[in-house]
Amino acid sequence: MSEAPAPRSALVALFIRELQIGRRIGGGASLGVVFFLILVTLTPFAVGPDLVLLARIAPAILWIAGLLATLLGLDRLFQADHEDGSLDLLLMSRAPIELIVLVKCFAHWLLTGLPLVLAAPFFGLMLALPANQIASVALSLLAGTPALTLIGAIGAALTVSLRRGGLLLAVLILPLCVPVLIFGVAAASGPSDSAAPFLILCALTLFALVGAPIAAGAALRRMGE
Repeated sequence: MSEAPAPRSALVALFIRELQIGRRIGGGASLGVVFFLILVTLTPFAVGPDLVLLARIAPAILWIAGLLATLLGLDRLFQADHEDGSLDLLLMSRAPIELIVLVKCFAHWLLTGLPLVLAAPFFGLMLALPANQIASVALSLLAGTPALTLIGAIGAALTVSLRRGGLLLAVLILPLCVPVLIFGVAAASGPSDSAAPFLILCALTLFALVGAPIAAGAALRRMGE
């Protein structure tokens, strides 16, 4: 009789599966970057052609666009597994549900958050962002977007049994993302005065890294009872 796979190999297999599913359903890098680009492109039409004003609000625009783009596909983070019965198997597996949540969040961030970080400098140039702020914006997004994904996992776990729960998920998690948004924009303001906000942003991400899998795992266990 064959033995059950070890938790580590099971988590690696889950990670590969999440990447394959994310690419196949089309909700990954391309969709997030296109949505990001649309929001950035529409902004000059809304605020006018004032380059000084655009440069001043560019960090906030990029962060808001990143936040909204990160929401894409979050409602399907656990819902697809719930619909096909895979979630029950994950809950009964030898691997802790918290690690499973963490692996799924990491795969989701690689497909949605990381492409936004890589595209942010180019979109910043479209908004007349000064050259000395481009690195600050990219670093702040790199440090903060994982927290957005982890916080979103809590909402995804709470709405996993609801059909079309995407709107409710956004209502639940957007208030929780406000601190990340505030310190992310402050960290992207420039290299001279962004050290303290950047450290706080990193602390928020670390806090979400610890707390979000526990909260999402508890919600999934309650749903499975």
